[in-house]
Amino acid sequence: MKYRFVTADVFTDSPFGGNQLAVLPDARGLSDARMQQLAQEFNFSETTFILPPESPAHTRRVRIFTPAKELPFAGHPTVGSAHVLAAIGEIPLTGAVTRIILEEGVGPVPVSIRAEGGKPVFAQLSVAKLPEVGPPPPSRSAIAELLSLDINDLQSGSMTPQAVSCGLPYLIVPLRNRDAVARARLRMDRWEALLQRYWATEVFIIALDPERQGSDLRARMFGPGAGVSEDPATGSAAAALGGYLAMRDGAADGTLRWVIEQGFEMGRPSILEVEADKAGNAVTAVRVGGASVLVSEGQIEVPDDGCCGGGGGGGGR
Repeated sequence: MKYRFVTADVFTDSPFGGNQLAVLPDARGLSDARMQQLAQEFNFSETTFILPPESPAHTRRVRIFTPAKELPFAGHPTVGSAHVLAAIGEIPLTGAVTRIILEEGVGPVPVSIRAEGGKPVFAQLSVAKLPEVGPPPPSRSAIAELLSLDINDLQSGSMTPQAVSCGLPYLIVPLRNRDAVARARLRMDRWEALLQRYWATEVFIIALDPERQGSDLRARMFGPGAGVSEDPATGSAAAALGGYLAMRDGAADGTLRWVIEQGFEMGRPSILEVEADKAGNAVTAVRVGGASVLVSEGQIEVPDDGCCGGGGGGGGR
């Protein structure tokens, strides 16, 4: 049976930058096992499988798979899937901004799609779960060893390592500068000892030392727990970082904004825009957005699962 797929580069406005994503706009008829096999076949950081929503109030159901496992939530697949569905006409654009709701494992995820000339140019998700702080992380010296760095490469004071989640947990590790970010190398032996059974298995390193004018941070993400050695753009990590930074910002109320560079060391420059709302000194919302571009489209032959038939035609509603 043939299934249509579309690939996109997410968190970039130029092809061959950003984070690659494969989208199957109508995944009806595919079993969980087939979805996992297809994610392994595409071998991108994530592949998404679009299904009819369980609630008529929502737009689509989105299942997200890395090459190793299914995720309850991820940023670049959410942003990229919304862009792809709008670009191929599966989601009608209603004007300058189209608001949709995607069902994911974490819950309903609102997404705003901005359009120019009747075409999508930017998509922004709002997290379904507000920032949650995890248990204390390993020591700074252990984290430095994990990253093949000196302990002095890590920030101190309030900018210390912390595990945070907006639906997917990350160990956020602030480093002193962009050079330290570039030099970091994840040691798998130390990861297995320190993080394999920790609350947050993925590592998001950052520095307040960006390369591009208009950016605020440089970042890299190592995700061995998800089967991703390094990710060029990680929206769920950017959301967690928005919570991390907002909790440390002195503002009690208002909207905070950051622009994150990621993927530069991989030759896939990515730009992620993050917003966090605060009220009464509490984080009340986090949003992550960026541009996407379509790259390819085709059909993939999938053996019949013999479970439910259908699939590969028009978009499911």
